[in-house]
Amino acid sequence: MPNLIFISFYIAIAGLGIFLFAAQKLKEKDKQVAALKASLEEMDEQAKLIMRTDMELNKTQEELDKKISGLDILQKLSRDISTTLEEKQIFRKISSEHLEELGFEKSLAFLWNDLKREFYLCLNLGFEDAESELIKTAVNTDKDYYLDLIRSGKNASSVFIPDDFLTKDRINQLFEVRSFIICPILAQEGDQGFIFVGTQNIETRITEGEQELITILANQIGQTLDNARLFEKTWRSQQELEIKVEERTHQLSQALEEVGKVSKRKSDFISSVSHELRTPLTSIKGYAAILLAGKLGAVPDEIKNRLEKINRHSDELVHMVNDLLDISRIESGKVNMKLESLELKYIADKVADLLSEQLKAKNITFSTNIPDDSRNALADRSQIERVFINLVGNALKFTPENGKISINAHRSGKIIQIDVSDTGFGIPEDAQGKLFQEFFRVENAINQEVKGTGLGLALVRHIIEAHQGRIWVKSKLSEGSTFSFTLNAA
Repeated sequence: MPNLIFISFYIAIAGLGIFLFAAQKLKEKDKQVAALKASLEEMDEQAKLIMRTDMELNKTQEELDKKISGLDILQKLSRDISTTLEEKQIFRKISSEHLEELGFEKSLAFLWNDLKREFYLCLNLGFEDAESELIKTAVNTDKDYYLDLIRSGKNASSVFIPDDFLTKDRINQLFEVRSFIICPILAQEGDQGFIFVGTQNIETRITEGEQELITILANQIGQTLDNARLFEKTWRSQQELEIKVEERTHQLSQALEEVGKVSKRKSDFISSVSHELRTPLTSIKGYAAILLAGKLGAVPDEIKNRLEKINRHSDELVHMVNDLLDISRIESGKVNMKLESLELKYIADKVADLLSEQLKAKNITFSTNIPDDSRNALADRSQIERVFINLVGNALKFTPENGKISINAHRSGKIIQIDVSDTGFGIPEDAQGKLFQEFFRVENAINQEVKGTGLGLALVRHIIEAHQGRIWVKSKLSEGSTFSFTLNAA
């Protein structure tokens, strides 16, 4: 009996152990199940996250593809509208195909006419003419809203409407669309406006990328309008300038023709008067010479002195008349220049010999420097000798004692430049431009002491110009003067 009790007790203890072991195992299984369940839930969340990320990536990729495609379309469209410089042609370059590729079916563009105080239609895609006219009327009724939008530079769309703009429903109803974008056209020159794009597609949702594309398009239109208006402004200015130039040219031609007539009348008058003066001058000089010779009886010394003055002044008048006649003949082309190869050194030495007594009297040093390459010039001998005598003679008159006079020459290509320089009193700058005019003389104390008619340099100028050369002067007061002229090399 005791053994049976012991066995029963043993069995009970063993059963309890098995139960506890089974309970422990079951508890561990529950933990494993809970962990597995948590892991499955975590994997489910990760799967959902992956799916959401994948969807967002696909959406982003689609948006990026759409944006790249839109940019490509805009690039082509910008190239097309940039090729025109006529304002009316700019909006005609935008087609329905361009619009559809950007994801819209309808578009209108308006520009503000500040003079008429209204918007006018520039672009109509996807609307009947009657519809666009109704929209135009409505836009001008609400023009203040659109003008405020343009001034703000902001966009209005079915995604975002500025607080001070029309409602989304009102715009959808007016333009008969589900989604839209309104973007200002901000030209710097002239009229500004806005472009509207829209679609009736319910599934279409306006994205930030599409708004950026339409903004780029509006900016491109604004820049092209500026270019066209600037070109138009420049073209009109050019046309006005050409008209003014043509008118001015005509006026100058008339004035030049009148100057030519006056110059001819002046030359004819001088020639006629000079010829008329010669006869009485010859008589005066002849009678004075007869009286001085005593052929009509003895002449008292007092009268003889006066007759000598008459004779001397008659010579001066004859010289002046001859200069006037020479100028007149050269101006009218009546003097034929006998061009030949002349040795300039020989002419310079000849003039120095002719004026040697006067040079010695004032102790003036005279020098020449004429290189071999500048030795021979193509000119009329007698006329060029007059030029040298006149210029060296003038230098002699206005150079004080112990001064210097030089003749230098140098060649440049086929042109020889001759410079007659002195260390005289110099010429005021404001008088240098008038020196070669007939009868002009510098008004100063020196000129009052030196006699002259003011014709010598004018004659020199005409002679040089008849040789197709030019003459000019450089001078500074108290430093001397240099008269330069050009001749063709032989």
